Amino acid sequence: MADTKKQIVIGDMQYKKNQELEIIIEDMGNEGEGIGKVCGYTFFVKDAVTGDRIKAKITKLKKNYGYARLIQIIEPSRWRIEPVCPVARQCGGCQIQHLSYDMQLEWKRKKVEDCIRRIGGFKDIEVENVIGMNEPYYYRNKAQFPIGYDKNGKLVAGFYAGRTHNIIPFTECCIQHKCSSVILDVILKFMNEYNISAYDEVKHSGLVRHVIIRVGKATSEVMACIVVNGKKFKHGTRLVDMLLNTDMGGVIIKSICVNYNTEKTNVILGDKIDVLYGTPYITDCIGEIEYRISPLSFYQVNPVQTEKLYKLVLEMADLKGDDVVWDMYCGIGTVSLFLAKQAKMVYGVEIVPNAVKDARINAKINKIENVEFFEGAAEDVVSSKYKKSGGRLRADVVILDPPRKGCDEKLLDTVVNMQAGKIVYVSCDPATLARDLKYFGDRGYEVERVKPCDMFGQSYHVECVVLMSRVEK
Repeated sequence: MADTKKQIVIGDMQYKKNQELEIIIEDMGNEGEGIGKVCGYTFFVKDAVTGDRIKAKITKLKKNYGYARLIQIIEPSRWRIEPVCPVARQCGGCQIQHLSYDMQLEWKRKKVEDCIRRIGGFKDIEVENVIGMNEPYYYRNKAQFPIGYDKNGKLVAGFYAGRTHNIIPFTECCIQHKCSSVILDVILKFMNEYNISAYDEVKHSGLVRHVIIRVGKATSEVMACIVVNGKKFKHGTRLVDMLLNTDMGGVIIKSICVNYNTEKTNVILGDKIDVLYGTPYITDCIGEIEYRISPLSFYQVNPVQTEKLYKLVLEMADLKGDDVVWDMYCGIGTVSLFLAKQAKMVYGVEIVPNAVKDARINAKINKIENVEFFEGAAEDVVSSKYKKSGGRLRADVVILDPPRKGCDEKLLDTVVNMQAGKIVYVSCDPATLARDLKYFGDRGYEVERVKPCDMFGQSYHVECVVLMSRVEK
């Protein structure tokens, strides 16, 4: 049972829910919330930053810590700035836009270092400085906008407020590509013109659920995809005409699609896609490699930083031309193809069928023949191939780029058995990264480098690349 309390004694004072108090913020938590203490009792306060002196209202009390809501900044931190976005505090997308960018980078570095040391047990590891962005705004190449109604019944698009499904009606997002707001305005106008309803996830009624916009940073190609709760979409020709006759500010619409999702789920996309205009994909480039991107493709959302990230992966892999590389969780082959030009052979493994299909097409487009892609869960595919080889399957370099939950232990064990000389681990979650590094560290690998890369400016997320080498016994 939860140990939530109605009131608690802190020092000589008794505090209860909704009571106001003054707090000096001394640190920040994993999701960017401020942390301060009152007579040794810890409070977590969203929207507060290290160095702030604030007035806050208590929202929840537990035995050893509590939560409070920021009411007033009595004395701002020297690292506090005015957010660019007017709805930054309400919206759940940017948790630390009120923190100076230099301090964002240092906080993310410390966050990674703390996990590596505390969870991984690597006490002497020094995490390198974070690779920052030249422009930490308008960097995303993918946006997913829910469509709904405001309290007056007006159609709106925007983003969900933090930890809710309440839409903040604001389309001019300062981390999305600027064409997104133009496209949304056209789609909302189209919906009003034809009296097309928005989806109600409680009643499971209404048609339009989301609008997904993807942009090729290098190519300026744009995809607009409407996700609907239905099996058909009317007046598509009119929508195409409206979008194509709108000034998009230098980008070109190459794909207009409808995705059908009739499931009662929070999963945004369904499996079926109809093309209203153009192709079912757009293209983009990272370095010299061209990629084909469909609505269902996983593709890094920050292409400028992605090139820096992949160059770092290539640097850590230090390929000599005769290496065999296994790329686990390869997606549409972005890293695999990046490495293939300097390797003897690259094998990619991915569980999503459409991503594997895209990866094979991308290899063909770029005339790269020394790659092979396998469909299935990495822990099952690689383990099966290792067993079939009689334990002889080897890898010079293994690339691990798992989802937030980290790697399955079955895969970690197989990588160890393959006696990979080097492991390059790309992670979007420092805690599960540290857990998996500890697993390798206990089995003969040592950490050589830890280098974060900021792929998600203004948010608490951080990407990280780690090099581990096998220690010869």
